[in-house]
Amino acid sequence: MVRVTADHRIYIKILYWGMASSGKTTIVDTLYRLTKEQKKDIEPTGNLTKIAMASGSTLYFDRGIFQSTKEQKVYYHVYTVAGQSRFSPLRKKIFKGTDGAIFVVDSQTHLFEDNIESLKELKKVAKGTLIKEIPLLVMLNKKDLTETISASEFEQILKEEELWYEVPHKLALWNPIIYESCALYNKRREVYRSFYECARRTALYHIYGNGTAPLDKES
Repeated sequence: MVRVTADHRIYIKILYWGMASSGKTTIVDTLYRLTKEQKKDIEPTGNLTKIAMASGSTLYFDRGIFQSTKEQKVYYHVYTVAGQSRFSPLRKKIFKGTDGAIFVVDSQTHLFEDNIESLKELKKVAKGTLIKEIPLLVMLNKKDLTETISASEFEQILKEEELWYEVPHKLALWNPIIYESCALYNKRREVYRSFYECARRTALYHIYGNGTAPLDKES
């Protein structure tokens, strides 16, 4: 949950989750560079922490700390998880304390089933808290490539996994937004916007819902 220190600093944990090589590390790299070079509502503090294998794949996790430029005492701890199957126990540990989750999809059609398995694992680890207590957004990554799945196709998967609510259910207001994205800096698409929306929803959950999805108010 959102942590508030004695000096009134607020720390929010946002986690990027997805299958191996879906682009999680590249997303955080681009977010870091973008907010360092351009004036945004957040800016990085210090450098990114990366623990990677020789291949470049994430071995344990990546971590970056960003500070709000409007609310100086608000900080975002941004993590990614290692996507390889053998790191499942570690992913569970890294998930602990997550305030907002961004599920990163490798949108290439031949990886459709692998993405579904990763989503099922996230759902299992979250134990019913996604959307209800933890805002969930989706980045349909690598949309610069050909032969990719569509947002409507992935929306159907969310419905099948009971991570989507139909109107008039009150939680329908907080259904995951699916961003068709590209993580590469020179082709970047929806990297900052998706982070911003996750941060915004997390704040609303904390302020208006006391740690759960607000059912009567959104701003």
